[in-house]
Amino acid sequence: MPRQARAEATVDAIFEATIQLLTRAGADSLTTTRVAERAGVSVGTLYQYFPNKQALIYALNERYLEALAKRIEATCSAQAGQTAPNMLKTLIDTYWQAKTERPEVTRALYRSVADLDNSALIETFARRVDTATTAMFASACDADFADLASVNLTLVTVIFGTVRNAFERGLDSGDAEKLQGQLHLMCDAYLKALDRSSIAQTL
Repeated sequence: MPRQARAEATVDAIFEATIQLLTRAGADSLTTTRVAERAGVSVGTLYQYFPNKQALIYALNERYLEALAKRIEATCSAQAGQTAPNMLKTLIDTYWQAKTERPEVTRALYRSVADLDNSALIETFARRVDTATTAMFASACDADFADLASVNLTLVTVIFGTVRNAFERGLDSGDAEKLQGQLHLMCDAYLKALDRSSIAQTL
């Protein structure tokens, strides 16, 4: 294997080993030695990429948010020119699916950064998401938002906050599915209220 491919495979193995250990015992029990053993590499090799446990956890969360941002950006790009309700439904479902594919990983990652300053990661992620969702809503074929920035902030905050709350509560699949349906209704009602307000202002 080329050197770069070997390095990528090694990092992938380290990340997957970290996820497995985080989901089983949490961040407090995570050590670089245990990660190296599970990944099948030496501790020295692990230190070539991550100088300590905190750097490893930070990089793992960075990778996770990068993949999530790309997924949201792809969804927003594909929805350009569609109706606002369809955009919302697709955005909610995309984000929900991304978070529920491996729910134990999502919960473990939320907890792993409790003692880390990951504000830069969150800021970068939020900026990318806001850019993608704002452009998507601006292209809606059935809506013209007077204050697009506020509308976008409201919708993204409600959607992402609801999903996170579902995980923090540890909802089972049935309750989570009901909550997802209620989220659809709530966002649809918000869009209709905006439309009614816009009509009233023109009268």
